[in-house]
Amino acid sequence: MKTLSDPQSRQEILTRLANLRPDTPRLWGKMNASQMICHLTDSFLGVMGDMTIEPKRGFNLWPLMKGIVLYAPMKWPPGVATRPEIDQVAGGGTPPSEFGADMRKLLAAFEKFAAQPRTFAFRPHPMFKVMSEKDWMRWGYLHCDHHLRQFGQ
Repeated sequence: MKTLSDPQSRQEILTRLANLRPDTPRLWGKMNASQMICHLTDSFLGVMGDMTIEPKRGFNLWPLMKGIVLYAPMKWPPGVATRPEIDQVAGGGTPPSEFGADMRKLLAAFEKFAAQPRTFAFRPHPMFKVMSEKDWMRWGYLHCDHHLRQFGQ
């Protein structure tokens, strides 16, 4: 099972990110490659407490589905809505600037997220709520994998 706790899985994601270009075409969804980089950065920053992402309010099945979403042997499907604060297409989240600078911000957030010892306390996930260290490292891998697959990486 791939997780950001595993150095090989972490390096795999970094290699795939290095292959991404601003003009890499998407295979699904609405974000372009630059928006996706900002979306991943904002997602990491939000769960590390460096930006605010409001939790999903009201009836929410996501916490009950967390184990299946994180540990079932299947790829995340396209089309799952994100939180408004990190929805780059709808105008939320950090707007892209220069691709190289945005990538450096993502790599810094990625490294901080995966680093040991931890220099922050995880905030509850906006949909899954409280997660274990193992859950967080699995989520980090799967979220990056999902969006890299979106761009054929």
